[in-house]
Amino acid sequence: MTIAIEPEVRILYEPVIGLEVHCQLSTATKIFCGCSTQFGLSPNSNVCPVCLGMPGVLPVLNERVLEYAIKAGLALNCQIAPQSKFDRKQYFYPDLPKNYQITQFDLPIAEHGWLLITLDDGTTKRIGITRMHMEEDAGKLVHAGSDRLSGSSHSLVDYNRTGVALCEIVSEPDIRSGVEAAAYAQELRRILRYLGVCDGNMQEGSLRCDVNISVRPVGTEKFGTKVEIKNMNSFNAIQRAIDHEIDRQVQAIAVGEPIRQETRLWEENTQRTISMRAKEGSSDYRYFPEPDLVAIEVSPQTLAKYRSELPELPASRRDRYQKLGLGTYEANLIADDRNVSDYFEAVLATKADPKSAFNWIMGDITAYLNERKLKITNLTLTPKVLGEMIALIADGTISSKIAKDILPELLEKGGSVKDLIQKNNLTVLSGAELEKIIDQAIADNPKELEQYRAGKTKLLGFFVGQVMKLTQGRAAPQATNQLLNQKLNT
Repeated sequence: MTIAIEPEVRILYEPVIGLEVHCQLSTATKIFCGCSTQFGLSPNSNVCPVCLGMPGVLPVLNERVLEYAIKAGLALNCQIAPQSKFDRKQYFYPDLPKNYQITQFDLPIAEHGWLLITLDDGTTKRIGITRMHMEEDAGKLVHAGSDRLSGSSHSLVDYNRTGVALCEIVSEPDIRSGVEAAAYAQELRRILRYLGVCDGNMQEGSLRCDVNISVRPVGTEKFGTKVEIKNMNSFNAIQRAIDHEIDRQVQAIAVGEPIRQETRLWEENTQRTISMRAKEGSSDYRYFPEPDLVAIEVSPQTLAKYRSELPELPASRRDRYQKLGLGTYEANLIADDRNVSDYFEAVLATKADPKSAFNWIMGDITAYLNERKLKITNLTLTPKVLGEMIALIADGTISSKIAKDILPELLEKGGSVKDLIQKNNLTVLSGAELEKIIDQAIADNPKELEQYRAGKTKLLGFFVGQVMKLTQGRAAPQATNQLLNQKLNT
């Protein structure tokens, strides 16, 4: 639902936006017990007395969760706390079996970080990160007859997700538009996926974003009343929800309506936000230190070890690829997914031309993977073989046409490019053999020859095509053009 706001009214107000991103850590087991985190199993099959909060049980911190959290904090330029602790956050809801959540309140694992976003116009902006803390997830309510509690006949609860490890990453209120918010969430997901700490699958709930947004008159420093938006399952939805909410708040202020501090839901079908509940304050949760877990200490040696294990991050790779000759769009595209970028890196290690490697990977190879619904990690064609093929094109042994002809077999079966072209006699024709075929192409087309010599020089392309047809694409392009020019102009 579009809200009509006059441009002269809209520009009088500045939006102030911050994101709270919950990322599910890619650990095999939950944060405080040994239950599996596998997605999609039958309801309430991945549970135990610990994650269900049965009397007398004790949580034990999964060490991998701490490792992933520290690595994420380091990659986001955060200060890692040498000492932190867990707390209990009290609230009552059917998807929370203990009636409290184990989280971190006043001593989180990481604080005071930042990341850079790049916008479509090429400008960059630094977005601060207030804090990052570890916590356990709640369960999932399934409402019968509706996607919300309102309108449903009854609700069912699945506790499989209860106790799954999360990191909540809270940004500073540095974001000023839906476009910036979407760019921030996308870059954050790229970093987490590069680290291997979160798969970032929004459809499965592995990455969930809540938006805090207010508006204020341009030029003022005091924040307006904050509204939280939930239920956005894509980056596009984040952008649209923010743009709608900005217009809703500006319109309300313009007609004298107060803005309530509340939580609202993004309704995809109607393209609007709707009120869900009044927003709680931190005092409503009655935090206190978790008595069943000891304090966390991170030694300088542990911190140095995890820092040394960090991979090269997407921003660094994008910059390096541009220095190798790729355009901004190309560098962004090839660096977006770490597996694709790693494959590209391996092809570059064979001394292949970066532009050619990019074109083959993002062109024919990506089309092949998409058609078969495969990932690049499942590819039979190794980076070494692709690099070999690019080198043979560069030195004139084979043409791009021959490469395209043999690529399907390489993709399906792998093998050596040289062996394949020798077996099928696919090497590029040149020298006397090529000259003989060019003579034939000219002799077979006397009318076109006459027109060419009368000044219709664009027919050169016609003769090139005839040569390629006679050689089935095996003619060396440069030699073909040179010989044709020589023979057609004598």
